[in-house]
Amino acid sequence: MSASSAGAERVAVRDGLAGVTPYGAPQLEVPVRLNTNETAEPPPPGYLEAVAARITGLGLNRYPDREHHALRDALAARTSRRRAEVWAANGSNEILLQLLQAYGGPGRTALTVRPGYSMYPELARTTLTDLVEVDLDEQFQLSPARAAGAVAEHDPDLVVVSSPNNPAGTLVAHAAIRALHDGSRALVVVDEAYIEFAGSEASVAGLLDELPRLVVVRTFSKAFRLAGLRLGYLLAAPWVVDDVQRVRLPYHLDALTQVAGLVALEQEAAFLEHRAGVAAERDRVATALREHAGVEVFDSAANFLLVRTEVAGLFQRLLDHGVLVRDFSTRPRLHGCVRITIGTAAENDAMLAAIAQVLASCEPADDPDPREDLR
Repeated sequence: MSASSAGAERVAVRDGLAGVTPYGAPQLEVPVRLNTNETAEPPPPGYLEAVAARITGLGLNRYPDREHHALRDALAARTSRRRAEVWAANGSNEILLQLLQAYGGPGRTALTVRPGYSMYPELARTTLTDLVEVDLDEQFQLSPARAAGAVAEHDPDLVVVSSPNNPAGTLVAHAAIRALHDGSRALVVVDEAYIEFAGSEASVAGLLDELPRLVVVRTFSKAFRLAGLRLGYLLAAPWVVDDVQRVRLPYHLDALTQVAGLVALEQEAAFLEHRAGVAAERDRVATALREHAGVEVFDSAANFLLVRTEVAGLFQRLLDHGVLVRDFSTRPRLHGCVRITIGTAAENDAMLAAIAQVLASCEPADDPDPREDLR
């Protein structure tokens, strides 16, 4: 077969995907991996054994409960909602995809903030949804006035914001969420992937009864220490749950995941007891980083820190020391920034030692003020 005929057999990918690379943070085998905001500690003792005992009775020759009633009942009990107000899927990313499939699409607009979770533009592109962004302020906060102005200007069909913000770690004030909702006709989606680290009072779930177009999205990947499970859920009005079922794949949530999620909820206290330790480590690391001249550490309510320095190539320099962080230095409004997940005390100490060595050996980058684009 000639090269020309072989090339002719390939079907061109649809417009908008040519040249696009698959989304995802690097998965590298390094001594210290602090780039994807996983919890460093494994699930509590006895969890895997309990899951194993439970799944031995599953009839895997049959399809799973398509509407995962038992899991939704357990999630409803945890969140003081009804089953009809709860929906689960393969990670919060699939929840977000289903929401964009249901309420976005050609001719529709989604609004988000900048900086924000880098998956939102990917989901908008995949669903052919127009995306507009509103800039947070210099401390990565969204004021009610800026929120109201953004929805008035763009008239979005869908608003998606994360609280705590990813990658900044800042919370979105409840007043700003109200402004997004009350000033628009949009479905307002608040992605609370890290909310368990911030405390129950930080969640906007208490506004669900007041704001009928509010959706709260959560995950088991972060504070629940189950990133490998791929389980997320939403809380919303029953009509939202009805609508996302119009786009969900049949049997999208397998029986093993449903059982593993149920057992995790039964052991919730043990799963979440590590949060105080994570917060203490986060504060310790932030204090240590701020002792270095030229290092800016943003306040965070999550299990990570956004750090800005004047060192060129900090990501690669840390990687050369065996420390993998998330590089945001080329993203709009994030020049010079890396995001550092809070790991174990030993991992954090290794990261701090590596940064100290890099800072001691490097001259500041000869670049414009990295905050120039914030003014």
